[in-house]
Amino acid sequence: MATVQLDIEIDADADSVWKVVGGFATAPERMTPGWVSSCVADGGVRVVTLRNGIIVRERLIAVDEHRRRIVYSVVGDTVRPVHDNASMQVFATGPGRSRLVWIHDVLPDELAELLHTNMSEAVDVMRNALADS
Repeated sequence: MATVQLDIEIDADADSVWKVVGGFATAPERMTPGWVSSCVADGGVRVVTLRNGIIVRERLIAVDEHRRRIVYSVVGDTVRPVHDNASMQVFATGPGRSRLVWIHDVLPDELAELLHTNMSEAVDVMRNALADS
């Protein structure tokens, strides 16, 4: 199993960032406006369309408000992993500062390159959008 992890320093307090990240139905468009072209949620499943045409169906696994952590899994559409587990967790790092840790564990290993490329492209957009949250 391959793992992709990105740590993102954000100029915003952890509670404000979590209000965006923790909203499963709305987070993709709020975190990465323009990079995500649409997000349609139905209960615990959302379909996210990226500006590059990739479509990802994701299932919500868990939300931990106390730890500011959300866990979800890519379950199909354009990207079809055998196994996927993803999490985002927000940590306070100081007054008006936070760190978002985004982790994807995926099989087959070959999907890690695609995930890393797309996650890396999203980071700058995410950092700016979350700083404005």
